[in-house]
Amino acid sequence: MYRRRQSMYRTITTLLFLLAFALISTAHAADSKVNVLFLISDDLNCDLGTYGHAQVKSPNIDRLASRGVQFNQAYCQMPGCNPSRISFLTGLYPDQTLSYNNQVYLREHTPNVTTLPQAFRNGGYFPARVGKIFHYNNPSNIGTGGHDDPHSWDQTVNPRGRDKDDEDLIYALPDAHPMPPQWRVGDTLSWLAADGEDEEQTDGVGATEAIKLLERFARRDTPFFLAVGFYRPHLPFVAPKKYFDMYPIEEIKVPEIPEGYLDTVPPAIRSRFNYKYEEANISQAHARRAIQAYYATTTFMDAQVGRVLDALDSTGLAENTVVVFTSDHGFHLGEHGLWKKGTLFENAARVPLIFAGPGVKAKGSKTNSLAELVDLYPTLTELSGVQPPPYLSGVSLVPTLLDPNATPRNSAITGGRGSYSIRTARYRYTRRGRGPGSAANSELYDHQSDPEELVNLIRDPSRSDVVSSLSAMLDERARDAAIPPEGVIQNTFEFERVTPDQFRKKK
Repeated sequence: MYRRRQSMYRTITTLLFLLAFALISTAHAADSKVNVLFLISDDLNCDLGTYGHAQVKSPNIDRLASRGVQFNQAYCQMPGCNPSRISFLTGLYPDQTLSYNNQVYLREHTPNVTTLPQAFRNGGYFPARVGKIFHYNNPSNIGTGGHDDPHSWDQTVNPRGRDKDDEDLIYALPDAHPMPPQWRVGDTLSWLAADGEDEEQTDGVGATEAIKLLERFARRDTPFFLAVGFYRPHLPFVAPKKYFDMYPIEEIKVPEIPEGYLDTVPPAIRSRFNYKYEEANISQAHARRAIQAYYATTTFMDAQVGRVLDALDSTGLAENTVVVFTSDHGFHLGEHGLWKKGTLFENAARVPLIFAGPGVKAKGSKTNSLAELVDLYPTLTELSGVQPPPYLSGVSLVPTLLDPNATPRNSAITGGRGSYSIRTARYRYTRRGRGPGSAANSELYDHQSDPEELVNLIRDPSRSDVVSSLSAMLDERARDAAIPPEGVIQNTFEFERVTPDQFRKKK
């Protein structure tokens, strides 16, 4: 009897020990989940100190790069705010999301898609948003939810600063096509050296709110996915005056265009060069002011990034938080005689991309490995151990975060609806349409000899093999980018959906 009782006690004790061990292990597993701090700027190109720009001051983004991996050749999937953001937030290409303009909401076309923050919520995370992550009309939607996706977040903050109240003080180039003031300053080159302090501006307010959330997260055990979207340097270029003073106007250089350059540009895009009269005919004085203002707002935005990164450090969260910094697309500042975005040139397609934190072993590295923004989704879920949906189109960049010489992909594609540009380590090949006439609307640039993409080699007989090879590669990439994602509903309206068959060569 005694022995049976002792045996029973031992069994119960063992079971209790195993139960306690399981609970401790589960709690430890929860504690060991890495957090994610997703930082994104609006309309930011690669004019940054860490990317080698001689003038632009970006000490905080530079600091992040020094403790992470910087991708020198990262590209957006569409050089427009809404299509780009919907693409990387779903892990799908524009020809899969069917979102090509700034007017549509994510779920109009793909109502059941699982977004990046939703995947983290499904994995036990608390997803929160501050500022512009999904599209906002900037500045008209500042202070509202814009084109946000409410299904993606457990908490949202829509910052609003004095820049909204100061809109009537903003200088805008005279516009040949009159439009409401709230649209004009967001679509036409415009700027304001503002009075007041950083914290009064919308991005300053957003940084303050992000800091409050980080401090709250530090007191809780729940892992978080915090996305902080900055509105600058998107038009209008508004920042406190001290940032303008950092860039003396006499030191600003305007890009020069070679004589006869426009004759080498395909007919299909020549109208783009005269899209806005006031920009096509901008004076040197105004061009310098616009570039100065863009640099000033970039440095102002960088300062807000620094405030958030400082809070991440001071709360003790940095050691267990993956940080990613990027932009939705690039921006022209007079290159090719163009301003703003919306082209398939390097200036509009290329974006800064930096990862830091747990799982990033190659700290302080700058890699030339090609990357796409659509790769963000699979990369962040792999770093965090979160289960992604099975239909993602991107590839994980984790191999490059471990070894900067690793190359998960050999090309990067930008575009949609029949017009695409493909970037390899050396070349950019752009084609608009398929079939008769497409050759006349194609471009080939050799970045080894022409990093500014000013010499179109498409008719150079010595490059015919290169064109043939890149054309075939582009066909394959475009076909894959149009494959309907399994299980995702695609609602078509406004246009016919691009199909993979359109990129198969006719026999």
